[in-house]
Amino acid sequence: MLNVDLHCHSTVSDGSLSPAAVAARAKAGGVDVWALTDHDEIGGIPQAREAALALGLRYVTGVEISVTWARHTIHIVGLNFDEKNEDLIKGLQSTRSGRERRAHEMAEQLAAVGVPDAFEGALKYVGNPDLISRTHFARHIVETGICRDIQDVFSRFLIEGKPGYVPHRWATLQDAVKWIRGAGGIAVVAHPGRYDLTDMERDVFLAEFKRAGGTGVEVVTGSHTVEEFGIYTRVARAHGLLASRGSDFHAPGESQTELGSLPPLPPSLTPVWHDWRI
Repeated sequence: MLNVDLHCHSTVSDGSLSPAAVAARAKAGGVDVWALTDHDEIGGIPQAREAALALGLRYVTGVEISVTWARHTIHIVGLNFDEKNEDLIKGLQSTRSGRERRAHEMAEQLAAVGVPDAFEGALKYVGNPDLISRTHFARHIVETGICRDIQDVFSRFLIEGKPGYVPHRWATLQDAVKWIRGAGGIAVVAHPGRYDLTDMERDVFLAEFKRAGGTGVEVVTGSHTVEEFGIYTRVARAHGLLASRGSDFHAPGESQTELGSLPPLPPSLTPVWHDWRI
């Protein structure tokens, strides 16, 4: 059985390792087929592909696009697409715009509650200035000693209702899926267990996702519990969706799951890679 990991991040977005280093870690973890899925950015693909090929690791293009749906932020993973597609490139550029302004507003809120110089501190962790994110602020807050780890940060700051949370309007669901499909790829809902949706809202969202052309959902992911593996197995079957698998790895010692360490997809599901020539 192939060990497939189709969700992880590098310094091109909010990971701590370069694309080449993530490729090496995936290979060392026993991954056979790998996709780098940086947030709203595909600039790491050339380095990721080159490193994967040198390691004998089968490579799939990937990206994780942030969308706003019914005032919720939801992530859509695009896989196996043409990264030179102009509409995809332009769409991702438009989605990235506004992050710096949002980051300054986050820093102002944090300063007001005793976290000074947060913007400058976050920048130390940023590999791509266009993609400064909450994770970069969280790493700075841990460095200051205010919080013990990333999880502690997100219990006290940077989430809705807490200091440092500044909403941003991302791409629409329809646009994100259109960009991915227009580039020849498939669209997958990332870590559905992370979203604060009721069961009814989730079902409405997935129905809309399918109407837009989406075809898959992450079932086995580092962001899900073992119980959620079962829940989203049933959800995938109920909605007729293909199943994906990915660690959502960001950084050594920070991520909940290592590359390649997840259990396999349940055999009752059809994987997103079922018709890929891999």
